[in-house]
Amino acid sequence: MTAVESRPAGGGTAHASPTPEGRGGTPMAVGEFAQVPGNPGERPFGARVKGFVALTKPRVIELLLMTTVPVMFLAAKGVPDLWLVLATCIGGYLSAGGAAAFNMYLDRDIDALMDRTSQRPLITGMVSPRECLVFATALAVGSTAWFWYLVNPLSAMLSLGALLFYVVVYTMILKRRTSQNIVWGGIAGCMPVFIGWSSVTNSVSWASFVLFLVIFFWTPPHYWPLSMKVKDDYERVGVPMLPAVAGNKVVARQIVAYSWVMVAVSLLLQPLGYTGWFYTAVALVCGGFWLKEAHGLQARAKAGITGAKLKEMRLFHWSITYVSLLFVAVAVDPFLR
Repeated sequence: MTAVESRPAGGGTAHASPTPEGRGGTPMAVGEFAQVPGNPGERPFGARVKGFVALTKPRVIELLLMTTVPVMFLAAKGVPDLWLVLATCIGGYLSAGGAAAFNMYLDRDIDALMDRTSQRPLITGMVSPRECLVFATALAVGSTAWFWYLVNPLSAMLSLGALLFYVVVYTMILKRRTSQNIVWGGIAGCMPVFIGWSSVTNSVSWASFVLFLVIFFWTPPHYWPLSMKVKDDYERVGVPMLPAVAGNKVVARQIVAYSWVMVAVSLLLQPLGYTGWFYTAVALVCGGFWLKEAHGLQARAKAGITGAKLKEMRLFHWSITYVSLLFVAVAVDPFLR
């Protein structure tokens, strides 16, 4: 159960400029990291605990759980077993946290050079690479066992599959090789809807597949506006995120295309008989606001507007609100039918 957010030295070097400046203006090459204090005792216990928590990217996991729990309500056609909800959330946190920790271990070379990631625990030295790798492995194994014995084997396999897809397919293979990295890598972030459904029914369904597609088409127009904002970071380390290799007009056009497909797919649940009027009304209203923002961004890009006036982060922030409201509607709709 993971979200897309980069590959280790030894698996292909990022093509950054030869001597980008590190913190403090000191030249730093790709692969050069902050030094961890030799004695773990030199690192305060409280700060180290926060460092290990940060490895799990808790803010991303909040969003993942927001797409997991409502699907459980839809699958149960009401209130699911609350112990099952708790067990699924804990297992999901452990799995997604393990994937995030593997990601930070593999990406530590470029994280050291990107402003957005320069304060991650491996870069500041609060957690050593070895500690991170052990921690990530423990979370991966623990989450799979947790799902297997406390939820069901199908959910365990889906969770493990999402983790492996995010770590191997996205982080190690796609991210540094193609501008479509976030498109296909986003499949890992779609898996929580399958996990939420399977935890209740021990199966998957057309409803979970539709919601999987909603998140699949939501991910690129959610992440590309943020990438537009920080494209200098990606250019610096040679990661071909679409905004780093294409102009704003091209990116905005693709954002609009994915947005229309996402909104259309979100409306399929009612004709398939899984939701009623409430979910459909929320999907229409929220989708309408989304399309307004997407087309607004495209209009500004076409006009050649750059910098703060491009306002690309408006769509990024709205994307989080959109998916939150849509999945709340998924949870509430069964009670209004």
